[in-house]
Amino acid sequence: MMERFKTIAASQRAILCEVLFCLALLAVFVPLKGYPLVFLLASLVFFFDTPRLLRHPWVWFLSVFTGYASFVFLAGLPADQREMTNFLKLPINFTYLYFAVGWSAQRDNTRLLRWVDITLHIALGLSLLQLLVYHQAAGFRWLDGAPTSAQGSALYRPSLYFWGLDDKNMFGARIALLGFAYVLLPIVRRQAIVWWRVVAVLLLAWLSLSRTPLVALFLGLFALLWMAANVRWRVVLAVAALAALPFVAEKVVRIDTITASNDGMGVRLVYWKAFFQHFFAISPLGNGFMAGKDFLGRYAAFYHGEPHIHNTFLSCYLDFGIIGFVAYVLFLVYFFRFCGQQQPNRAFWAVAWLPLLAIMMILYSGYDNDIILYLGVILMLGSARSIDLKVLKWRVA
Repeated sequence: MMERFKTIAASQRAILCEVLFCLALLAVFVPLKGYPLVFLLASLVFFFDTPRLLRHPWVWFLSVFTGYASFVFLAGLPADQREMTNFLKLPINFTYLYFAVGWSAQRDNTRLLRWVDITLHIALGLSLLQLLVYHQAAGFRWLDGAPTSAQGSALYRPSLYFWGLDDKNMFGARIALLGFAYVLLPIVRRQAIVWWRVVAVLLLAWLSLSRTPLVALFLGLFALLWMAANVRWRVVLAVAALAALPFVAEKVVRIDTITASNDGMGVRLVYWKAFFQHFFAISPLGNGFMAGKDFLGRYAAFYHGEPHIHNTFLSCYLDFGIIGFVAYVLFLVYFFRFCGQQQPNRAFWAVAWLPLLAIMMILYSGYDNDIILYLGVILMLGSARSIDLKVLKWRVA
């Protein structure tokens, strides 16, 4: 079969690869978890359409992280179903990232940019429909925001779930990352900031009732506008940000309840406090795969059953110790450098990475699908052409 694939015309192979790249973006939204098969098939096809395999420091550090995490998992067997499912994300997601990046970094992605744009139209459009279904079942009483984090989470009824996720924070984070990529697309394709996209993505984030996407998007959009603005408009931006601060603190951050035990941020603060107060209870080699359950159950002032500590980097250290933590951080550092080597778009790369890093500080385990997909998409975007944020056009549509 592989010999037959090699004989397919290069143009047909390219189309197949581009279709699979777009399908991978959609597959993670579907309740039927078939995305691992899509990721593996896409990786195989990318491999045969890639002229030269990547050999870059980020690849080696990612290999060290994956290998050590696999060793930690195998050393802790037997595992329950949840642990096994999360472990399988490691080789599948990182294999997909390696081959997707190696493939897209060595080709002309003009057509792929257009197809990804259409794909994100579909993904975010169906996300809006899913959120409206959730809100309709709740009588639309939380359109102006949920009073508490717990009430926001109650919006997500598993029986109504048909697209995205039935978890408030994870769905919100996915909206933020792919939504920000959706805003960046016309910057790459037409050197323009399209305002209706900005408004649409912020609306989706608001309807998700999660603080995570709103905070990440505010940071990313503010950085984007700041980089694109001249001195006069930067003053306007700064004044607008200060004026919006009370609204953001009350309605978005929900500052009044931020330390409550039923508030998502309050839970995070308790978990992080437990991590640092009992830092020396963590083995330098790591406490084991998905060790958050035992650690937080023992040391946190209260524990709500999560398998992780709501911070990518703290989770890496807790589970995989110094080796896993250092390898993962160096993977990100060298991947960022690799991005800069494709195109010297330093301002663009900084803006594109900001929402991801913001979300990683309060969510994710390090090998989640959304991180992998976002890294693949922004690499494809930023390497497409030289981008000067100072000469962007401002368009309504």
